[in-house]
Amino acid sequence: MKKTIYSALLASAMIFSSCDKEYLETAPTTAVTEGDVLSSTKNGMAALNGIHRILYLQHNGSQNQGGEGSNKIMMDALGEDWVQTIGTSWWSGEHNWIAHRNATSTTTYNHAWYYFYYRVIANANVLINGLGNATGPEAEKQMIIGEALVYRAWAHFQLVQVFGERYDANKTNSQLGVPLMTTNTTVGQPRATVEEVYTQINTDLDAAIGMLTGAANRPAKSHFNAAVAKGIKARVALTMQNWPVAARLAQEAIQQSGATLMSRTQYTSGFNSIDNPEWLWGSKMQADQTSYFYSFFAYMSANFSSTVIRQNPKKINSVLYNQIPATDIRKALWDPTGASIPAPATGVKAPYGHKKFLVADPNLSIGDVPHMRLAELYLIQAEAQARQGLAAAAGTLFTLVSARDPQYVRSTFTGQALVDEILFQRRIELWGEGFRFLDLKRTNSALDRTGKNHITQWAWILTGSNFRVEPGAKEWQFVFPQAELNVNKAIVQNPL
Repeated sequence: MKKTIYSALLASAMIFSSCDKEYLETAPTTAVTEGDVLSSTKNGMAALNGIHRILYLQHNGSQNQGGEGSNKIMMDALGEDWVQTIGTSWWSGEHNWIAHRNATSTTTYNHAWYYFYYRVIANANVLINGLGNATGPEAEKQMIIGEALVYRAWAHFQLVQVFGERYDANKTNSQLGVPLMTTNTTVGQPRATVEEVYTQINTDLDAAIGMLTGAANRPAKSHFNAAVAKGIKARVALTMQNWPVAARLAQEAIQQSGATLMSRTQYTSGFNSIDNPEWLWGSKMQADQTSYFYSFFAYMSANFSSTVIRQNPKKINSVLYNQIPATDIRKALWDPTGASIPAPATGVKAPYGHKKFLVADPNLSIGDVPHMRLAELYLIQAEAQARQGLAAAAGTLFTLVSARDPQYVRSTFTGQALVDEILFQRRIELWGEGFRFLDLKRTNSALDRTGKNHITQWAWILTGSNFRVEPGAKEWQFVFPQAELNVNKAIVQNPL
């Protein structure tokens, strides 16, 4: 175990483990044996809830490793629409395009993109491959396995997007992706091709949709149902430039979700409650389970009383903000003067600062984290329709934007101009929710921070090399962690 404990491919990364006695003696008290987990659907459901908790637990005892919430911050820090007030704080390495290119950084390994997602996969594999013989209702068994399949597909999707070159529907996609894990093993695995990884992702999602369709209502929005599984597959199809499938599944997810677009009043209420009618999937934070300084809201809220928020509040790209119509409620989420930002005492009220994410109590970093909202599905459907040249795209976009801006007029653009308008709306709507780096990469767009309000006073904080990065450059691929390379000789590093 000592030799391979760092490998994210091992079952030792699970919240429950079948590893040897030496490991179990050092495992957390929350760990249980694989045999116990697979003995009944009741225990299987408890293990599934454990995977849900992984999404917002602190990992490796590090302040900037708060699960999926931290990953969202990283994806926006790598973009151009999320702006730091100072450059010497948390996420500066990601913002500067340094950390994800360093094989020994916490970004590549201990942060999300290797350890975290393979931990999710390892736990999901136990349920997928072993729950079939558990005692308990068959319907409950199918629901648990179906949700585990969604997790396995989603985690592989997150991994292949950053470690592999972008998917290109006009190519064979034989470029190397990530190790494909459908069973847990201590043997180091080679990188599957990008095409192979996406094939497995879609296979898992199709199976999951079949198992979750017609299932009983999920216990909470932290769980998956068929609508959310279809929403995730719509994301995958959009990344694969499979426009017909993306449009169809987004529409089905919209119709089957039961969600409704939030009101303009709800839009400015803090984005902190899973009870919001627009949320399809999110992580529920328990008020009695303090998340200290590692949660999403510890970094991204405007009003939590922490040093990082007092000194380094997050801002919007000034050029993007200035293009938002004054009648659009979304413009109220930022203040170009900073005066109205509800900063904690002694906190900086930064120009273009945000007030999108708010905690209910400025002394507690507690807030539910959104993973999928109805607005995203409308944007997926509209983009996929527009890229097929379908006139319906303008109507889909109108449904969303008119709910934000009563003065919005249905777009008369066609072709690329309409696609560009949809992508502009996507940037506004999903700001701070973890999509920007992935959107730039999937659309083969350049990172362009020039002429905006990014820090320029210190050359070593932001330089020309991270003010603009051309599409297709090697910097768009995360490097694999050295800790994995040390124990997995089958893996090949990305170009350094």
